[in-house]
Amino acid sequence: MKDFWHLARLLLRERRLLILSIVFAFIGAGGLGAGLLGLAPVVDNILDPQKGRNLPVLVAELNGKIGGVIPTSWIDALPTGKFDAVFWIVIALALVAVLGAICNFLHAYLSMTIIGRTVAKIRDDVFVHVTHMPLRAITTGGPSDFVSRVVYDTAQVGSGFSGILSKALSQVLKGAFAVMAAAIADWRLTLAALPLALVSGAFIRWTGKRVRRAARGGLEAFGELYHTSAEVVQHMRVVKTSTSEATEGSRFHAINMEALRQDMRVRSMRSLASPVVEVLALFVLGSLTLVAVKLIMDGHLDRANFIIVLSSLAIAGASLKPLTSLQHDLQTSSAAAVRIMEVLRQPREEQGETKPAIARHRLSIRFEKVTFTYPGAETPSVADVELAIKQGETVAFVGANGSGKTTLLSLIPRLFDPDAGAGAGGAGGGRVMIDDVDIRSVSLKSLREQIGVVTQETVMFKGTIRQNIAYGLPGAGDAQVADAARRARATDFINTKPGGLAFQLGEQGSGLSGGQRQRIAIARAILRDPAILILDEATSMIDADSEAKISEALAEFARGRTCLIVAHRLSTVVHADRIVVMDKGRIVDIGKHADLLERCDAYRAIAQNQLFRHTQGPRGEGRGPSGNVAGSPSPSIPVER
Repeated sequence: MKDFWHLARLLLRERRLLILSIVFAFIGAGGLGAGLLGLAPVVDNILDPQKGRNLPVLVAELNGKIGGVIPTSWIDALPTGKFDAVFWIVIALALVAVLGAICNFLHAYLSMTIIGRTVAKIRDDVFVHVTHMPLRAITTGGPSDFVSRVVYDTAQVGSGFSGILSKALSQVLKGAFAVMAAAIADWRLTLAALPLALVSGAFIRWTGKRVRRAARGGLEAFGELYHTSAEVVQHMRVVKTSTSEATEGSRFHAINMEALRQDMRVRSMRSLASPVVEVLALFVLGSLTLVAVKLIMDGHLDRANFIIVLSSLAIAGASLKPLTSLQHDLQTSSAAAVRIMEVLRQPREEQGETKPAIARHRLSIRFEKVTFTYPGAETPSVADVELAIKQGETVAFVGANGSGKTTLLSLIPRLFDPDAGAGAGGAGGGRVMIDDVDIRSVSLKSLREQIGVVTQETVMFKGTIRQNIAYGLPGAGDAQVADAARRARATDFINTKPGGLAFQLGEQGSGLSGGQRQRIAIARAILRDPAILILDEATSMIDADSEAKISEALAEFARGRTCLIVAHRLSTVVHADRIVVMDKGRIVDIGKHADLLERCDAYRAIAQNQLFRHTQGPRGEGRGPSGNVAGSPSPSIPVER
């Protein structure tokens, strides 16, 4: 419960509302206790009209107990009839009940307000923390699991807050005032009911521990359900074309059954607690009745007091029953709080460090003996890479899938860091240097602000075209956004959309073709005016017409910038200043296209099996190294040597 109470302290941020809520809860519960004690004279008059007391006598007795603050003339003016006494007491109890109901409503409303604000704050904190976590941690834990913690687990913690602030406070106060009323009426019978509270508390604690363990398993299963559902829905095209509906249904069913099993464990404990507490209450009630009858027969207990004690303890018992579910709610919330705090304890990319900004890139980028291994992998994805790239140079990276090209370039914006080692600052895994500065020694914001990235899978966000182009630069003006769209060769299709730049895109950019989305992504990079441009297979998934426009835009934009390209198309590779050939995370050769064809077996195999295959005509005709359709004259160096 430590993590839960750590989060619960955030409720104290709403101090004023919290104090008001507690005050209203006290008034509501105090009214209940006063009402129970006020029943005593009513019961007296009902059970024994001859012994009953009129209103002046009752008020005089009360005045004596409270120090004589009520003037005697007021007391003498009260009606003397016994029926009148009952009538006015009932009226007073009704007013107390109305006041109590109003206070209970205000308590509940203020509690919900406090809880809603606090849960929203926790949800914000967790989401912001996740966005600042290293990408390595996100990929290891699984994005869907983090989404589940942000959305579902925070809601579960909110249920626990509701329990302690709404259920617990009101029910405990009601029970406490009811017990006080019973003790005032007869402390002996009240004391005899103590075993019920002790035994019930021990039983609730026993079931609560089992609920917490089952709840933790249920939350993990729910996270897996969320992951599976999102994965299948997002890739429904592949699922359907692969006729894998039955396979995915079976996979989901297995996870769903595990979630159900954990949920049933929780429900079983919840279902068991309530009837057990009820049985204990009946045993105690029966025992109290026997004791009371004996005391009444012996003349040691007034019948009216017995009724008041019995009524008060019944109300106290009724307030105890919701506490059984409250304990289980708290245990479920505790499991969710543990998962939330696991996220909040994860280190951020920059843990409050103040690092200097890096100057705009103007000299070189160097990889110095860089090694990187993904979590859980047995072999490094990048191994002992050394490479120097001059400012303004265009360098293409080629290799088989899994050769480490994308991973290597991901180290430049510090999406990942080289493996830690024994060297200072983790230099055992190597260093990435920009202009002779270790990028780990500068602020991430200043580093990433001068890097533009365009990937094969273009990411579009729900919003307007303008918002997608200006993503990350909310202060960009309309003229700047329009200029970036023009330079990305996107103006022609944007102007055909209703509203132009204000055209609303659907989820994942629905409403645009692949080539159009790619040009929006290029416009986004252009608007950033980066010194370093990273193109990760930016033209591998589009048609020839879109490729021509995108290549033209990129060629114009890349002038004067350091351009790093992961490519599978020959037309992109042959124009690079240098080509870096990678295999199994290592650099096996560097050079020009023609030279590599002459001397590098690995590059020649890539050219034959990948570059040539990815160079297709408008209707799928194979193109030669120069881009000519196969069979037509080609002045270029042939692929095979």
